[in-house]
Order: sequence, then structure tokens, then C-alpha cells
Amino acid sequence: QLQLVESGGGLVQPGGSLRLSCAASGFTLDYYAIGWFRQAPGKEREGVSCISSSLGRTNYVDSVKGRFTISRDKHTVYLQMNSLKPEDTGIYHCAADGLCVPGFGWYDFSSWGQGTQVTVSS
Repeated sequence: QLQLVESGGGLVQPGGSLRLSCAASGFTLDYYAIGWFRQAPGKEREGVSCISSSLGRTNYVDSVKGRFTISRDKHTVYLQMNSLKPEDTGIYHCAADGLCVPGFGWYDFSSWGQGTQVTVSS
């Protein structure tokens, strides 16, 4: 079982930036497609972005295109979040071993981190 750990969340003002990181404990992430998901109170879990393993293909939900960028190296997957809006607030989880295609869903991913809180507020 793959253990994932997220970091980088926090409180930021609208228009600010954060960079989230997702790392595997005891494993390389090169074998897996990685997705970022978020959930706010009273709302359904939403796929934000994902990146494939071998080809490095990426996908983004429409609401974050042009503002968020996903990337990876051998050890870590990153989500750079710029021009943050209050509606970006939520708990962000990374997840591994899913299918990174347009319209990817959380149900395709088998391993999940504990989450990191992102709050965008003035």
C-alpha cells in the first residue's frame, strides 16, 4: 500500500499563491499517475488536476486552468496555485494509481494522503 503525504497548505489572501507537495513514503512516484482533489464543506469532492506517470500528460478542471500548474519529479508531485480565489478553499488531497484523462474521477484512485487545508480569505 502506497502512503502519501501532502504539505504546503495554509491561509492566503485572494490573489495569492501556494504550492502544494505530494510525496510517497518509501516509494518512488514514477510508477503512478497522481491526482489532486479538493473538498469544501457541503460540497462534493472535485478533481482539480492530475499528471500521468510515463508521459507526463496533465489535465485540469476548467475552473483552475491558467491559474494552477501540476508538475512532478522522481520524488514529489507539485501543485502550484496562483491567483487564488475564495472558492479554491478546501481540503486538498493527493491520490495515486488512477487514470489521468479528461474528466478523471476520484473513484479511479486507490491510495490517498491525509489532506492539507487551503483557506483563501481576506
